[in-house]
Amino acid sequence: MKSTPKWYVLTILFLAFSFFIVACGGATETTDEEPVVDDTAVTEEEPMEEEPMEEEAAFEPMSVAAENCDYGGKISSIEATGQHEVVFNLCKPDPAFLAKIAFTPFGIQPSEWIAETGGTGEILEHPVGTGPYMLDEWVRGDSVIYKRFDGYWGEPAIAETAVLRWSTEGAARLLELQAGTVDMITNVSPDDFEAVEADPNLQLLPSANPNVLYLAMTNTFEPFDNLQVRQAIAMGIDRQRIVDNFYPEGSTVADYFTPCSIPNGCTGDAWYEFDPEAARALLEEAGYPDGFETSIYYRDVFRGYLPEPGLVAVEFQTQLRENLGIEAEVVVMESGAFIDDSSNGRLDGFYLLGWGADYPHVTNFLDFHFSAENPQFGNPHPEIYEKLQEASTIADLAEAEPLYVEANNAIRELVPMVPIAHGASADAALATLSNAYVPPFGATNFALLDPGKDTLVYMQNAEPISLYCSDETDGESLRPCQQVVETLYDYMTDSGDTVPALATECASNEDSTVWTCTLREGVTFHDGSSFDANDVVASWSAGIDAANPYHVGNTGAFEYYSYLWDGLMNQPPAEE
Repeated sequence: MKSTPKWYVLTILFLAFSFFIVACGGATETTDEEPVVDDTAVTEEEPMEEEPMEEEAAFEPMSVAAENCDYGGKISSIEATGQHEVVFNLCKPDPAFLAKIAFTPFGIQPSEWIAETGGTGEILEHPVGTGPYMLDEWVRGDSVIYKRFDGYWGEPAIAETAVLRWSTEGAARLLELQAGTVDMITNVSPDDFEAVEADPNLQLLPSANPNVLYLAMTNTFEPFDNLQVRQAIAMGIDRQRIVDNFYPEGSTVADYFTPCSIPNGCTGDAWYEFDPEAARALLEEAGYPDGFETSIYYRDVFRGYLPEPGLVAVEFQTQLRENLGIEAEVVVMESGAFIDDSSNGRLDGFYLLGWGADYPHVTNFLDFHFSAENPQFGNPHPEIYEKLQEASTIADLAEAEPLYVEANNAIRELVPMVPIAHGASADAALATLSNAYVPPFGATNFALLDPGKDTLVYMQNAEPISLYCSDETDGESLRPCQQVVETLYDYMTDSGDTVPALATECASNEDSTVWTCTLREGVTFHDGSSFDANDVVASWSAGIDAANPYHVGNTGAFEYYSYLWDGLMNQPPAEE
């Protein structure tokens, strides 16, 4: 809770003392009337004249800053310049600023809650937000239960209760939907599209979210440190066969890492054609005429970019053996461990991972994966990230295009991974669920769905890893967080354009290096505390400031803060 202003406490104590004086002899006789307080006493103390000054002084603005911009990141400082105003000072322009701050990991929680939990422990299980739903209970292994927040500043949630459940099997999710035990499910299996469309009790909800599946390698492990080996793998995978056999209609082979629906995503040269003979020749030249032994890691979580992950993993195993002589053991990992190990470059082998767009800008695909700060693919390539850093400061798409041409060509030449497919996907819902939709960016907002009853039940692909999404990248965690925690801006449900949310406006200076955000007044957190500028600074500081005592979280990586803003501020010196 926010602290009580001193002037208010003094006033209450004075009035109480005045009542005491009157009761003990200040009045000449006892009556049934209320005692009369002597107004001259108040005048002598003059508390009312001090009230405006005391109220202003009660708010002590917070800030976070880097020592200077030499650390390489985009954010120089974040300052509360008033109770309802926050200023972001950037080291360099960022044309995707509004799109980024609308993303769930940059959600706002109370500064007191962050301090109380220390950025770990309970905050991982129990986020406190300002959203239309508040967390009631996370029943591990079963469900996350939400209750409607009656103090919500906007339109209230339609259903009083929302329940999030999960199942890794597409067929199991569909059976629950057909039985009416859930109202909506994610990621219908490709083989079931027609069945859903033909069922009058169901509705198919195609997703317009741009995505990519890629076969990844980490170049700090042999033989993936050899460029010829990586290039051989790029030519030795029949990507069209994978799309034809495992993806629904509308899916395409990925000729670029970024889908073409994203401006500047498909610039430069297209990916290698399938050529197993040339691939084997390259492997032989690299010193592996008979291939090598390795592993293929994956998690058993159905995603729009990777339907039926177990079957697709076996397909890669088969192709690597037949086309390149590479023997790869298929290894399924627990979801949280897989995300942690893969994103930190600890998997000694191939792994299957993908990406669904978080916001409509090429930086979301390229800057996250190929930045200087990302250890996922091993040692980063300056030929890629230097061009991306320069391009990310240019708002004009045509002006930035030549840099993205160079970056995409460098990705093709250096092969940090192999882009496989841009998957078409669809969710499904009961025909009786009103307002059912799948947004192009972000997750479906449960508060907008009308099940025609008190409780909405939504089923996704896997259990959340944690509910502190400042330090998560997994969509199965971001969706449940989004129901509770809000950001300064939000995405429109149809177009993905950004609109004000907890901020009523974020306006930039002429060169877009200073963004002043005016905050919405009268907003209350689920714990009853009032939303103000310090909550914004505290939430962002816990994520972007490596020296902050609450920069702990689940993994401690705070990957979106690091990659999307070009690094964490106040990093400790690297150990020799």
